[in-house]
Amino acid sequence: MREIQGTDIVEAVAAMCMKANTELPQDVRAKFERAMAEETSPSAKEVLRQLLENADLSMETKLPLCQDCGLAVFYVEVGDDCKVVGGNLRELINEGVRKGYADGYLRKSSCDPLTRANTGDGTPAIIHFDMVPGDKLKIAYMAKGGGAENMSRVTMLAPAQGWEGIKQFVVNRVAEAGPNPCPPTIIGVGIGGTFEHAAKIAKKTLLRKLDDVHPDPKVAAMEKELEDAVNALGIGPMGLGGKTTVLGVKIALEPCHLASLPLAVNVQCHSQRHEEVEL
Repeated sequence: MREIQGTDIVEAVAAMCMKANTELPQDVRAKFERAMAEETSPSAKEVLRQLLENADLSMETKLPLCQDCGLAVFYVEVGDDCKVVGGNLRELINEGVRKGYADGYLRKSSCDPLTRANTGDGTPAIIHFDMVPGDKLKIAYMAKGGGAENMSRVTMLAPAQGWEGIKQFVVNRVAEAGPNPCPPTIIGVGIGGTFEHAAKIAKKTLLRKLDDVHPDPKVAAMEKELEDAVNALGIGPMGLGGKTTVLGVKIALEPCHLASLPLAVNVQCHSQRHEEVEL
């Protein structure tokens, strides 16, 4: 049994929070650059230029990429042959969030859903745990901003609606969202499971690199079909028109009940902030 020190977890989580909020991932930057080269709309080109400039300034100054530093969301894989010592894993992750959001001067956005009173430290984080083989602890963090999250939806389609129903729902959701989630966005689509599981896997797809290709050719083709259909809407960067409404669409597909077709669409803004660490 391999032991992992709680202090190492706190420090790793704090570092992830600060890095993700100030350093745009290279795959996202590459998509910005490609989109700017392909855009014909002057306003779209200018928006993308400003997004790249913003990323450069954030890297240089260590100021957040966006004033909305999001709610902290984690997907954690716990090896069944590792043991966390020096504290409870959930609380250690939350302590790392407190430290990272304080040390990085990141906006704390967690509040009571009814009174709207701020918790004051960015916690509690939303944490999804999964047991896996091995002796490693893998922690993936994403900062989920309110504007994009508010545009996300879960629905239960009739099985007979099939792929065409899925496609129509996804495209309509992006069209209805318009400029609200600060496009160009990344769209995570969860198909199958149950009502809540579809949402969980949809969000998890946002941890994938934008330039990766789904290992299943059929799903890869579905992702491309959705990306093309959404970009054909012409919403464009920040809703000002153009070819680039989304930077990518990622799909997770899992078995479901024979009477159901759960579908979740999780929207992420252009500031695709996420980091991973393995301890």
